[in-house]
Amino acid sequence: MAALAAASPGTDECLEEDEDELEPGLDKAEAEPEPESRAKAAGGSRGAVLTRRGITLRMLLRDGLLEPARGVLSINYLGKKFVGDLGADGTITWQETGQVFNSPSAWATHCKRLVNPAKKSGCGWASVRYKGQKLDQYKAAWLRKHQPNAPAAEASLASDEDELPEEEEEAAVVKEGRAPAPEPTATKRPEEKSKKQQCRSLAEQAGMDQAPPGKKPENKAQVPVRYCTLGTRDTGRNPQTLVEVMPFAAINKFQPFNVAISSNVLLLLDFHSHLTRSEVVGYLGGRWDTNTQLLTVLRAFPCRSRLGDAEVGSIVEEEICQSLLLQGLSLVGWYHSHPFSPALPSLYDIDAQMNYQLKLQGSGNGFQPCLALICGPYYHGNPGVESKITPFWVMPPPEQRPNDYSIPMEVEVTHIQDGFLTNDVLQEMTLLVEFYKGAPDLVKFQELWSQDQTYLDKLKGSLASRTPKDQSFTHTLEQIYSLLKLSG
Repeated sequence: MAALAAASPGTDECLEEDEDELEPGLDKAEAEPEPESRAKAAGGSRGAVLTRRGITLRMLLRDGLLEPARGVLSINYLGKKFVGDLGADGTITWQETGQVFNSPSAWATHCKRLVNPAKKSGCGWASVRYKGQKLDQYKAAWLRKHQPNAPAAEASLASDEDELPEEEEEAAVVKEGRAPAPEPTATKRPEEKSKKQQCRSLAEQAGMDQAPPGKKPENKAQVPVRYCTLGTRDTGRNPQTLVEVMPFAAINKFQPFNVAISSNVLLLLDFHSHLTRSEVVGYLGGRWDTNTQLLTVLRAFPCRSRLGDAEVGSIVEEEICQSLLLQGLSLVGWYHSHPFSPALPSLYDIDAQMNYQLKLQGSGNGFQPCLALICGPYYHGNPGVESKITPFWVMPPPEQRPNDYSIPMEVEVTHIQDGFLTNDVLQEMTLLVEFYKGAPDLVKFQELWSQDQTYLDKLKGSLASRTPKDQSFTHTLEQIYSLLKLSG
């Protein structure tokens, strides 16, 4: 997934953030005094220590308080862990993407904004840990060594500011509570990942909540819960618990990006979701415009693979990655189905979506959204025959309650009505029918879905509003529908 994201921001962006930390008008050459002048600066005026923030990782390395090594730096923020390498030159290399940062603040700000785009500062020295201890403790040790007569208050002021809580309105939507957060999976350096592995990461994790072939998950309709009733994480809670999505207005916020979705995308994923009683999964391809903050979803890429078939899955996902690159599209999200349940995210889906948001942004240049779509084709609580498709995005929990669940937010979208069905969509539909042909979990389209409608009638009725008005493709669609009758 990271391989398809935008290019790494690189060192220049980090330099800019580092320069913002310095006193206006101060040259970078002055920011770190030479060894002979460090002691003098440390014992000099209070302003020299406080405004220049002259203590750097290079100084701590030279004085032997720190040692360069891999994986010795870490950030824990809202239940997510980031691991970094400390270089001999005082730079930090984030293991997940290989990006290089020139200060703890630059790295902390970047990582925290991936989890929470509204985060304004990183508080690096207080947030980054070296072998489990906060870096500001090493800074304080350096000050005690070189400025033994300085008041304690002065030494504490020389470190970064303390973490500030998020806005109170975010706290109002969740309950108070504390519990240990699950430990994230350890990260790997980019050279340890092939492009195939990076590209597969989304589908592999999304596929974890698919039902195995032949399983019918429609035994009992699930009743969704409100987010405010969840409270802190509970290992005893069913991860398949469905959660109602929350409008941004409920927490006094605006949706941070706009979304437009092609009708062909909705048609294909709806068709895919109708074919089987098991959950299905796929990718979304499109473009992200940073100037207009518009995410345009232009293609759906169904995964024609089974959860237990890793070999076929890797081939299909690699083909999807190649298709994205050849069509000049970016990976902008994913979709999956809840065949007989409401089209609402489960607790598992919420955690998965947060991971996908981080992966999609991990090697990108600035904020880029990752959209999730859930399709509920056969839930009898839907009005009419049209499938319910729910777009959602997640916000991290408030900083003062990092062990709560992330917040599933309802995303408003604009629908783009396509003038015709593309050959790509028609080909995908045909390939899907062929893939599920004869499968034990294939929907029996001749059977009744309701008192007066077959499952095929239900499918046609759901796709009607998403089918272009151009009638030239009607014959092709009828051929596909005929294949469905025979596929069982």
